Amino acid sequence: MPKGARRRGRPWQRSGAQAEDDLVRALSGTWSVPVAEPGVEVRRVQPAQALKTYLCPGCQQEVKPGTGHLVVVPLDAPDLRRHWHNPCWAMRDRRRPGR
Repeated sequence: MPKGARRRGRPWQRSGAQAEDDLVRALSGTWSVPVAEPGVEVRRVQPAQALKTYLCPGCQQEVKPGTGHLVVVPLDAPDLRRHWHNPCWAMRDRRRPGR
């Protein structure tokens, strides 16, 4: 294999804590996404895990089954979680409410 084609950051070369966190996330099927908002947990839902239809609060369109998306959970009220399209969550600060 040419030197430039080698992969970097192999899982078995990571530090113990980071490798353990990766293993826990891989087994649980839940991946946290870094956010700039305190008090909110954002989880990534893989397409194979998306089995229901939800309404995205960012664009008011359906998040259809089989579509990868994000689940945003307020830490103080977990029952108020919302399912967002990935681009809608990324653009939420540039969008007017309800648009």
